[in-house]
Amino acid sequence: MDSVQAANDAWFQQAAADQIKGERMARAELLNGRVAMLGFVIGVLTEALTGHGILSQISFGVLGLN
Repeated sequence: MDSVQAANDAWFQQAAADQIKGERMARAELLNGRVAMLGFVIGVLTEALTGHGILSQISFGVLGLN
């Protein structure tokens, strides 16, 4: 009986760990998406204000793209 109980406990522990990992991954991906959208909006606003395109912003003008 003890081995059955130990196997059940191990299964429940693994199931709980998998659920926690999945929830953390979902929150991390949500945050990643929000930060990416924010970065894109900042890039577009900077382009509107300065006239330099996204590629020029990324390369800091090194490539001579205006």
